[in-house]
Amino acid sequence: MKFNEYTYERPNLEDLKSKLETLTKDLTEAQDAKEALSVVKLYHKIMDNVDTQMQLVLIRHSIDTSNTFYDDEQAFVDNAAPLIESSAVKFTNALLSSKFRSELEASLGELLFKKAELSNKTFNDEVIGDLQLENKYTTEYVKIRSSAQIAFEGKVYNLSQMAPFTTHKDRKIRKEAAKAVSNWYKEKESAFDEVYDNLVKVRTTIATKLGYENFIQLGYDRLKRVDYHAEDVQSYRKQIAEKIVPVVSDLMKRRQKRLDLDKMMSYDLGLTFLNGNPEPKGDRAWQVDQAIKMYDELSPETSKFFRFLVDSELLDLDSKANKEGGGYCTYIPDYEAPFIFANFNGTSGDVDVLTHEAGHAFQVYMSKDLIPEYRWPGYEAAEIHSMSMEFLAWPYMELFFKEDTDKYKFAHLSGGLEFLPYGALVDHFQHEVYGNPNMTPKMRKDTWKKLEKIYQPWKIYEELDPVGEGLFWFRQGHIFQDPFYYIDYTLAQVLAFDFWGHNQKDPKKTWERYLELCKMGGQYSFVRLLNEAKLPNPFIDGTIEEILKPVNAYLSSIDDSKF
Repeated sequence: MKFNEYTYERPNLEDLKSKLETLTKDLTEAQDAKEALSVVKLYHKIMDNVDTQMQLVLIRHSIDTSNTFYDDEQAFVDNAAPLIESSAVKFTNALLSSKFRSELEASLGELLFKKAELSNKTFNDEVIGDLQLENKYTTEYVKIRSSAQIAFEGKVYNLSQMAPFTTHKDRKIRKEAAKAVSNWYKEKESAFDEVYDNLVKVRTTIATKLGYENFIQLGYDRLKRVDYHAEDVQSYRKQIAEKIVPVVSDLMKRRQKRLDLDKMMSYDLGLTFLNGNPEPKGDRAWQVDQAIKMYDELSPETSKFFRFLVDSELLDLDSKANKEGGGYCTYIPDYEAPFIFANFNGTSGDVDVLTHEAGHAFQVYMSKDLIPEYRWPGYEAAEIHSMSMEFLAWPYMELFFKEDTDKYKFAHLSGGLEFLPYGALVDHFQHEVYGNPNMTPKMRKDTWKKLEKIYQPWKIYEELDPVGEGLFWFRQGHIFQDPFYYIDYTLAQVLAFDFWGHNQKDPKKTWERYLELCKMGGQYSFVRLLNEAKLPNPFIDGTIEEILKPVNAYLSSIDDSKF
């Protein structure tokens, strides 16, 4: 089947509630462990069907946010999700209190029960209305960003389509493009402030009603972080500030020299080389053809996987009007189908996002036979698969970049390092905001500016650039939509560097390790997964420094002046 043949039918909430109530009763009254397990399996089947419908809404709404049918269905999902969660939590409570719990844990794994305990802790019926509001506000944020129409050089572009101009090798063009984007964010400043104000307030209200001091721990519990805490993340950010920021500062000096600039400004940071950033040598269709060749060569598993995506039309990659920005991968259970969403714009980011989201898609494809709770690992572990896939694709980058392959590799590896301080900044900012939820919009912007100086001291704004007022975080969707998620990218980036280092020495063995990691899915919590997969723990002081030794050695060995 093609994706456009996948059928959507709005879930009947009353019918679903009745079915889940019956299953909850059946689980409670089960006569033995075998009967209890069969009830759990039926529950999984029903929830997979509901999730299928919700994923179809998510995908089709994000492809065209102006589609009135799916706009209405997205509003339905925003309201329905907390109601469905209410019934789901009642079922998981019955699972937790089952007299056959030990037998069920033996069959289903203990992590399922730890997650169920957190679901019980992070939800009750009293917060349903607040959760509906939270969903409504995050959808408002998406609409604001996807509505962008920026006039530039006689044409109108959305935010994704402006990227080739903001990274242009002509300094005048990238300066004017950055100005146009900045001015758009300034025009929408009050709208972004209002929606984020509402999100902070409603999330704090939810936390208070659930018995939390503030939203921070609730945010961690929502993300099912069972074996590390805010203090661990704080010490991890400290490693980045102390060990990575100086390295990136040196890389920025090298870039300034390459770009032949007396002073590097914020609008210059999108350009890596004076003669232009490396770009894929063909359009979207051509890039997909190269990806087919790459995944055919990489392994039998990736060949079968990627051809399934292409043949079933499970990739939507073109940037277009009214399409949500960014990229993501999701999974449609009833069709056992991963789906990749992106906004290609002719930059090297096209290849990055394709390999990144393919990493997510391949992992869930290899884990699709696990129970729903284990198909995906936690967010931080899931990003290991995606970011490592970017590096495991290195031997095939000549397919996309031809003579610019070495230039791409230098930019890609150094870009991964440069990302770490920014990721830590996004996370630190959110801890400050939710730790002080009564901040005014101005206080939040001042906080962002203060933290930028710690994590990105090389970033210098023009005096009249409105983004320099502390507005840059408006463009980071995770801050609005997925609080505390963003640090997961940095954790995974560090571990992807570990895969990169091993892949330079033994690609075959490294691939086998990666494949096994994908097959594990989400059966283990983050720190335990690292132990099971024999990966280093980034929370341990000194880990980052050790992992980055070969990365720094590689970057130092490259004569980047030739680019």
